[in-house]
Amino acid sequence: MCSAKGCRAEAVWVLAWNNPKLHTPERRKTWLACEEHREHLSQFLGVRGFLKDVVRLEDWEASQN
Repeated sequence: MCSAKGCRAEAVWVLAWNNPKLHTPERRKTWLACEEHREHLSQFLGVRGFLKDVVRLEDWEASQN
């Protein structure tokens, strides 16, 4: 499900991020995004310098196995 506030749409994207003040460089936190909110959530994280990668959910899941 999309991580955007109030959105109940199916997630299609994984936004991998890291807050360098709190996390080690290799650590990745994730937000999920639908098509509609991918850009907005990416910009939110990007402005703060947190965004590390944006990948399709199916590719992220495949890489985790």
